[in-house]
Amino acid sequence: MYRSIFLSLLVCLLVASCAGEPLSAPKDSPPLATPAASSTPALTQTPRPLVTFSPIPTSPQTIVTLTLPPPTLEPQDWKNWSVIPSYIDPSLKNIYELGLSLGNDPHAFSIFGDCQTRPTEFFGVFETDPASLQDLSPELRETVAYFSGSFNRESPTAQDGTTPGALLWMQWHRGEYGCTFAETPVQCELRTHRPSFVIIQIGTHFESRNTDYLRKIINQLLDAGVVPILATKADNREKDERINRDMALLASEYDLPLWNFWAAVSHLPNRGLYTRPDRPLQGDIYLTDEAARIHRLTGLEALNAVWRAVTAP
Repeated sequence: MYRSIFLSLLVCLLVASCAGEPLSAPKDSPPLATPAASSTPALTQTPRPLVTFSPIPTSPQTIVTLTLPPPTLEPQDWKNWSVIPSYIDPSLKNIYELGLSLGNDPHAFSIFGDCQTRPTEFFGVFETDPASLQDLSPELRETVAYFSGSFNRESPTAQDGTTPGALLWMQWHRGEYGCTFAETPVQCELRTHRPSFVIIQIGTHFESRNTDYLRKIINQLLDAGVVPILATKADNREKDERINRDMALLASEYDLPLWNFWAAVSHLPNRGLYTRPDRPLQGDIYLTDEAARIHRLTGLEALNAVWRAVTAP
């Protein structure tokens, strides 16, 4: 009977990013994925508008060292933070080494995100498209080779509509990906993939307890010896930019690196966003071809910078 109830509930639930309008999880119950209207259409592959590529306003690809002086970064000034973190706190080296002692895989990373971080939309091309790989610098090709197997991988933590609350909900993974209903998607991913790094880019949603959920996730990662890399997003569907501010606040609070994707696409018209014709009510939350290219490249640069910093002699 329990499983029948679960299956009925799952049919009716989807969350905001890459789905429909959500509601906040009940305050007195375990963190749940935010429900949405059941009329939300199923995800289909919709061609993005074609645009002309333009230069990416990021700094040259360089190996980040642990000897750089820490910059003065104020969370409220997050729009002016660099795209790729130029300073990696030395304490993260201790977190990384703790993870190795606990059995984490130094060649593995994970992604906590929504539909726009799934392999087909994000990193998967680095393992499936030789041309995309060859377009990278030698340094970034080395990074792809080092983390081979993590780029084109489906996981319980990077799914359509994922929010921070969904990552802490034991039924969000639907019992797939080798997960059990006794564990959350985060616990499942840490057990099955054993990552040393996690990129957290959880997109559009309206959860009122966003920072509370994210703190739980970050603390769980740090306790497991996993280095978190936080990220901003391009859209502002919540209207007050609080999700990006939350990410900057937590990056400052925990001394974590922030991949400022918002700044990477700020030079594009409408920040490289468009509305899918089959989902007109969602507004401009999907990435154009150019914005998606920048998304992949700057995300890889952020991973490269943090990895090289924490493994430097």
